[in-house]
Amino acid sequence: MDTPRVSIQTADFDAGAEMAALRAGDLGVGAVASFVGTVRDRHGGQGTPGDIQSMELEHYPGMTERAIEAMIDAAMARFSIQSARVIHRVGLLQPGDQIVLVAVTSAHRGEAFQACEFLMDYLKTQAPFWKKETTPEGARWVDARVSDDAALARWGCFASNAGT
Repeated sequence: MDTPRVSIQTADFDAGAEMAALRAGDLGVGAVASFVGTVRDRHGGQGTPGDIQSMELEHYPGMTERAIEAMIDAAMARFSIQSARVIHRVGLLQPGDQIVLVAVTSAHRGEAFQACEFLMDYLKTQAPFWKKETTPEGARWVDARVSDDAALARWGCFASNAGT
């Protein structure tokens, strides 16, 4: 059975096993590029350690998977990659937990690196996820960041999800 390109799940993942499965049986693969994102203990990577006690992610089942599939299709049309895999966790996560895996295979490293970065930039702005952080002061929904929209714009894709 083929591994799906997109998985939205509460369970953790084994990045090494996922990358091995992605390239299995394809001797034309010369590069595997990946990104694993983890939950930080501070908002935006700044602030005081322990500011973030937990993060909860919500999504619309079906719609989220279709949106990410479309992102992978766009990456495959733009870059010379052979395969891609995106895993995104939902539910309650703690600082240090893995939250996302983006992995791509290609004949050459340049295309793999670019496609991986493109997919991550696209995920940060266009994937329909909602994040709520729990802090010592209470819970708050996380707004999109202007820097994430700017990262996507460098690929010629534009979003206006960020708050002021």
